[in-house]
Amino acid sequence: MSTFPLNAWYACAYDVEVKKELLARTVCKHKLVMYRKLDGTVAILEDACWHRLLPLSKGRLHGDEVTCGYHGLVYNSDGRCTRMPSQETINPSACVRSFPVAEKHRFVWVWPGDPALADAALIPDMHWNDDPAWAGDGKMIRVKCDYRLVLDNLMDLTHETFVHGSSIGQQAVAEAPFVATHGNRTATVTRWMEGIEAPPFWAGQIRHASGYEGAVDRWQIIRFEAPATINIDVGVAPAGAGAPQGDRSRGVNGYVLNTITPESDTSCLYFWAFARNYCLGEQRLTHELREGVASIFGEDELILEAQQQAIDEHPGYSFYNLNIDAGSMWMRKLIDRMIAAESGGPVKPRVIPLRSAA
Repeated sequence: MSTFPLNAWYACAYDVEVKKELLARTVCKHKLVMYRKLDGTVAILEDACWHRLLPLSKGRLHGDEVTCGYHGLVYNSDGRCTRMPSQETINPSACVRSFPVAEKHRFVWVWPGDPALADAALIPDMHWNDDPAWAGDGKMIRVKCDYRLVLDNLMDLTHETFVHGSSIGQQAVAEAPFVATHGNRTATVTRWMEGIEAPPFWAGQIRHASGYEGAVDRWQIIRFEAPATINIDVGVAPAGAGAPQGDRSRGVNGYVLNTITPESDTSCLYFWAFARNYCLGEQRLTHELREGVASIFGEDELILEAQQQAIDEHPGYSFYNLNIDAGSMWMRKLIDRMIAAESGGPVKPRVIPLRSAA
């Protein structure tokens, strides 16, 4: 049984990565080659020549056409072969698959499933990444783990206390109550920590933005959109300033934007960005935050790859769940529903029902 649905949009590159040259990526076990055409739009083709399956990414780009690096077959941006060596007649079956593609929120998105179902309106909302009211930047990392492990990590931020104690983690995260809700394609986990000492990262941000030092009200609002996007509304405001009721004007607010693309069952592409609504003109701060967040996610990467290795060493093991896993459980259930809808049958859950932490 597949671990990921195909009828969905997945990020395959940052828009700045795709130039007028060939770029190879793997999405949902599909080998892809992408490039920017002369008109500036992006084309994505199957990365395997019809003739002898050499990856087209090993060839050359001339205008909007790709020439195979083995025998010189030429393909247009729709995947149709337009020239063959040493013959005038072109075999009508000579083509490679082309994929629906869209650009939005600084990402290039690909639809690996049924092209007739590729609706651009289904691209996840990550507008903070290119909204002029927000400033930020991000990166992509390749993580050697099941993409759902990254989603687990983001849906339960209790781990911050233990994995990121020197930056964003603190005991208050592990101890604070939370509320988990869900819809047909979304799951949300909301956690408020009122009247606490800010962790090092957020203490530095609010001091830099406003000069404030003291107790804060902190929030984490995690929103998952199936199958693989999580936007996290985070920040701190002076304690008692009204943030829990919606007034964050005296605080600092950020969005951690995450969209994870499975390569295989045990590897994924993790696209992330951090956007903020304060000190918008400080490019130096944008750079510092990007590199700082990259360091934090590097800590996650070590944990996730070690977890995947342990899973590989214990085949058939079923996860146990605590109360803190409520959001993650809904996330997995929503993904399973999408997979079941594509396969035409129910998907048996591989997790043990929720158990009390007590």
